[in-house]
Amino acid sequence: MNIKADTLILFGATGDLSKRMLLPSLCALHAEDLLHADLRIIGTARSELSDNDFRNMAREAIETYLPAHRRGSMAEFLNKLSYSQLDVTTPEGYAALAEKAGLKEGDDRQVAIFLSTAPSLFEPTIKGLADHGLAGENSRICLEKPLGTDLESSCAINDAVASAFSEDRIFRIDHYLGKETVQNLIALRFANMFFEPLWNSQHIEHVQITVGETVGLEGRADFYESAGALRDMVQNHMLQLLALVAMEPPVSFDAGAVRDEKVKVLRSLRKMEPDESVTGQYRKGAVDGQPVAGYDEELGRDSSVETFVALKAHIDNWRWQGVPFYLRTGKRMPERVTEIVVQFRCVPHNIFPGAKLKQNRLVIGIQPEENIHLSMMAKVPGIEHEGMTLRQVPLDITMPDAFTGKFKRIAYERLLLDLVEGRQTLFVRRDEVEAQWRWIDSIREIWEKEDRVPKTYAAGSWGPSKAIALVERDGVSWHD
Repeated sequence: MNIKADTLILFGATGDLSKRMLLPSLCALHAEDLLHADLRIIGTARSELSDNDFRNMAREAIETYLPAHRRGSMAEFLNKLSYSQLDVTTPEGYAALAEKAGLKEGDDRQVAIFLSTAPSLFEPTIKGLADHGLAGENSRICLEKPLGTDLESSCAINDAVASAFSEDRIFRIDHYLGKETVQNLIALRFANMFFEPLWNSQHIEHVQITVGETVGLEGRADFYESAGALRDMVQNHMLQLLALVAMEPPVSFDAGAVRDEKVKVLRSLRKMEPDESVTGQYRKGAVDGQPVAGYDEELGRDSSVETFVALKAHIDNWRWQGVPFYLRTGKRMPERVTEIVVQFRCVPHNIFPGAKLKQNRLVIGIQPEENIHLSMMAKVPGIEHEGMTLRQVPLDITMPDAFTGKFKRIAYERLLLDLVEGRQTLFVRRDEVEAQWRWIDSIREIWEKEDRVPKTYAAGSWGPSKAIALVERDGVSWHD
């Protein structure tokens, strides 16, 4: 649609996501003059606040979560903010919100709506928006995950949204797609000639994707008990990373072209065999040298929910046939890390007697550090009687060093700007979500049939020993 919104409405504006991410991101965009001057931002939630109360809350959040050098004229930004109290389950507040947004008179204002609320509230919110003129052709809506707990519930949510908003006005957010290094993965593949001819089963042995978290429940017990690691991390973030690694070159960076290629990958995922997945749950241990409790102790009761999962995935298409994609994610890991490892095959013939050649490996670090690391064989300086002494050496691109003067952004900055300006490329389309859930549901079906109980692992380790065996039986080791 690529039409700039005049008004941005933030549902759940007093919540944790708004304070930590949304309001600081918007302030940072304003400081760089990336938000157009006339944009108005309306916060709405159940709390009874005046405009000034909301601005004071926003100021405190920005001062807490946004570095001082990125705030610009915060007073100018705060003047853009206003507040409208609303209980999404009752109709009373929607009329006032529509009037505040300037839509009561049916004018041509473009409105972007961000739902940072529980998915259980999506349906009544959509109905309220539609009944009060806030879901017309000039409105677009952004949804936060989780979009359901399985394919059926996801379709129910998407049907409810589609009853009021056409697909070109629905922005399903996955904040990983706003990270600079994730976007750089697209540039790395499609703006450089030397990788793409090698980006296939003939030259790549396997791919690893790791998302490690050092934290435990962090007050999210109710959500995590209904989700687990598979639904919380694999279904969205990790499958989106896999799709970006494996997709065919799109004809353009247009939203339709990029998402067409991603969904082809997701639909090509082979149904998993029972021995191709490992689940785990952390017990007490130590993280960063500090003792931490086990999951059951934090929860206060026994549970069969997985806090760790490792998978061996296959993509059944011409490019990737025979190349395993190993995925692992877990809580209470030794370090917080998100990375993609592309392992290339061995050279077909070693011409260096006595030299043990190591395979080239591309490591794309997404968090906490953003970097690209390519390992390659090189001659060690010196003179030998015969032959050469070889050693693996790195070619490193550390983003802060490569782009001096550029600072690390909040992932939501890119996505909020794209929402306001109507660009959907970095958002997830409905058929992508459904393809992801279809594959995830098939895995859970195996677990339920087996009545699988997660293996235990000590907090501060890389998961249960079976996760190591999952890759080592293929002659592979997890990258550390």
